[in-house]
Amino acid sequence: MKIETIAQDGYERVAKCEDPESGLRAVISVHDTTLGPALGGLRMWPYASWDDAIFDVLRLSKGMTYKSAVADTGLGGGKSVIIGNPKTDKSEQLFTAMGRFVDSFNGKYITAEDVGTSVEDMIHVRKGTERVTGLPLDMGSSGDPSPWTALGTFRGMKACLEEVYGDPSFEGKMVAIQGCGHVGVYLARLLKEAGAKMILADIAPERARDLAAEVGGIVGDPATILEAECDILAPCALGAVVNDETLPNFHTKIIAGAANNILLREEHGQRLKEAGILYAPDYVINAGGIINVSIEVEGAYDEERARAKVENIYHALKRVFELSKERNLSTNEASNLVAEERLQAGRERAVEA
Repeated sequence: MKIETIAQDGYERVAKCEDPESGLRAVISVHDTTLGPALGGLRMWPYASWDDAIFDVLRLSKGMTYKSAVADTGLGGGKSVIIGNPKTDKSEQLFTAMGRFVDSFNGKYITAEDVGTSVEDMIHVRKGTERVTGLPLDMGSSGDPSPWTALGTFRGMKACLEEVYGDPSFEGKMVAIQGCGHVGVYLARLLKEAGAKMILADIAPERARDLAAEVGGIVGDPATILEAECDILAPCALGAVVNDETLPNFHTKIIAGAANNILLREEHGQRLKEAGILYAPDYVINAGGIINVSIEVEGAYDEERARAKVENIYHALKRVFELSKERNLSTNEASNLVAEERLQAGRERAVEA
């Protein structure tokens, strides 16, 4: 196994790993551990190059720092990615090797499942390191984080509806979900119970069809779902869906989804504000999963405590919206301000200690 450190300004440690025996090609990025060890999921994706993988993991790990800061998890920000096709390239040997790579960070980085990986994959990662969360409940862990991410997103959507319509009710509201993976499925079920109407799209058409049949939704075209006429557009797949090309084509009042890094660039948040579209900063609304596993990291897992903290995402977003209006900031600028204030307070405490 060959591990190579990559110099990156503003990040505590970034490293890439190549292991010919298992076929592992991976990157781990630890952005900031001011508030605690860096926790962030392990993504598996067929990146076209090392540069693409590094670009993604840097964005994601910084987002995790801010996510944990705003959610007050007592954790820092990190992320990892494996270059590979999650449908064809998985093996026990690959994930065990990834566990050894995680272990080389000596507790500075803790992993969990993410896009392209599963609880079962984390069991194999566990064979190479103890620094893994989100394992099955019968192993004394917190289980699949997806239902918690969905619950937090649902609660955040209610805050958005109240902000835009003066009423948090989903009755009669149209939600367009881009991405029908684990989180998208759990989110759609919550929305069905709340009386929402749905348009569902996924690059795997059968997933959208199956979910639409279950929740009574409409199957949308993944190529045009971002342009759907809806009350809430919910990106629940990959990020950067708000960009120069998509911005003129939105037909929604709210963008609130479980995907990470929904904005391609920070300036796009201001452009959404100017367009009269309320944006729920992704790392605030999708923090349910990290909040859940943070309870596990603290010690004995307590599901009721996890649920109470995840449901508080509603209030966290309300505070972001208030700050946005008070300071005349875009919502992402307001949430960044909250995160930076908490990080600065952590740095000052460390100096005093």
